[in-house]
Amino acid sequence: MSIVGPNEETPWGRAATRFADAIKYRTQGRIQIKNYFNGQLFAGKQTTEFAHLEQGLADFSIGSTINWSPQVKQLNIFALPFMFPSYAAVDAVEGGEPGERLFKLIERNGVIPIAWGENGFRELTNSKRPIRRPEDLDGLKIRVVGVPLFVDTFEALGAIPIPMNFDEALKAFRQGTVDGQENPLALIIPHKLWAVHKYVTLWHYAIDPLILAVSGKTWVGLSREDQRILQEVGQEVMGQQKKEAREGLEESTIIIEKLQDLYQMEVFYPSTADIDSFRNKTRSEYAKWSEEIGIELVRSVEGMVAKAK
Repeated sequence: MSIVGPNEETPWGRAATRFADAIKYRTQGRIQIKNYFNGQLFAGKQTTEFAHLEQGLADFSIGSTINWSPQVKQLNIFALPFMFPSYAAVDAVEGGEPGERLFKLIERNGVIPIAWGENGFRELTNSKRPIRRPEDLDGLKIRVVGVPLFVDTFEALGAIPIPMNFDEALKAFRQGTVDGQENPLALIIPHKLWAVHKYVTLWHYAIDPLILAVSGKTWVGLSREDQRILQEVGQEVMGQQKKEAREGLEESTIIIEKLQDLYQMEVFYPSTADIDSFRNKTRSEYAKWSEEIGIELVRSVEGMVAKAK
């Protein structure tokens, strides 16, 4: 069996390795999973990953909700600009009724979700200048995921969004044809973004939850005992994965200090007023995509977020 995942040096990639090892042990070798890192199964085209699960071309995946949103539009809820102010708000939504509803929607599409994980809040890096307010983004070419909501958000902020696969983006950064990108901090060191980008803005503009899931075609061929083992192991592994993804970001500044001291990156922390200026520039996109996602779901999430602040 196969599982698709990202760079194996990230908490995300390490979780895929742990899951495969634990499942082999717990099932006494009945289930053996091979990891395919760095998008090998879908040729780097991240947004086709969910289709591979639907079709049974991949048995398992630890996937980003962003990459699955073209097939399950409600997952765009996590990328609404400046929706989630904290990890507590994210946890409340995932563990509450909205999280259950999203899992049911995924299952209706032929994929069985097992557990939530996390890639982290998405931050901004670039090679040109510090980004402190929306006008600082004017004219900058920013690599974004090939998902329309991300294109709309960065156009509203005055940037020139460039949808491309991440492997292609890394080449473009080195060549200087693309100025910046948005991603969780955990990707900066493994992908050596510090070598091409000097500036980091910690604006928490979107969150990037992960989901460990199994293809429905694979699931129906498993015994109930093996299904139970998959769920138990998956929840344990992804709980640890989420914890690792937040290390150095939640209560301490380990990763940030490393970026500043070791890699000489300049880090900017926006104030509440700064964030409001970015939020105001993206209000129309927030409203537009709330309609697309479903107003009732968005309002439910907004209520939970407000209580969790």
